[in-house]
Amino acid sequence: MTLLDNKARSALLKERRKTPRRALNRVAQYYAGAGALPRSCFITDISESGARLYCEAEMPDTFILSVFNEGGEMRRDCRVVWRLGGELGIEFLGHGR
Repeated sequence: MTLLDNKARSALLKERRKTPRRALNRVAQYYAGAGALPRSCFITDISESGARLYCEAEMPDTFILSVFNEGGEMRRDCRVVWRLGGELGIEFLGHGR
């Protein structure tokens, strides 16, 4: 690979997100609607504006995501922006609960 190829590759792989993501690798819960029981999914990375999830079950287009961390529970309303098999990218809507 030449130096020009490396520069072109670097330009293609440049981060285009508004906020950088960080690896998380954590099990989370999602709620498909009011009164729905929680189901499990796996968060592979997260940012201030969204996350990448993996789930074997079909997830709805909008849902509530619940993540537990050192500070307690974070709940966010979410919307799916892309899907690729069991992997999906989500955008957080509004502020956390």
